Amino acid sequence: MAAEVEYRCFVGGLAWATDDHALEKAFSQFGEILESKIINDRETGRSRGFGFVTFKDEQSMRDAIEGMNGQDLDDMKEKEVSVN
Repeated sequence: MAAEVEYRCFVGGLAWATDDHALEKAFSQFGEILESKIINDRETGRSRGFGFVTFKDEQSMRDAIEGMNGQDLDDMKEKEVSVN
């Protein structure tokens, strides 16, 4: 049985205030998103400053990596995200 391929990219350097919805909104221009997830600290519940976006297809993921890496997210001009 073959494992299902996931087209997931890592998004780092996020502002603490960025939530799952804002992450999805920022990346939805590149294609259909199956999931967007901000990773939170277990003890505090606060964002750890990174998350993942899973796309339906590989080309959308590649376009997002190329289009968003080094860009500002949520109008936080001092925060450039890292996408890979």
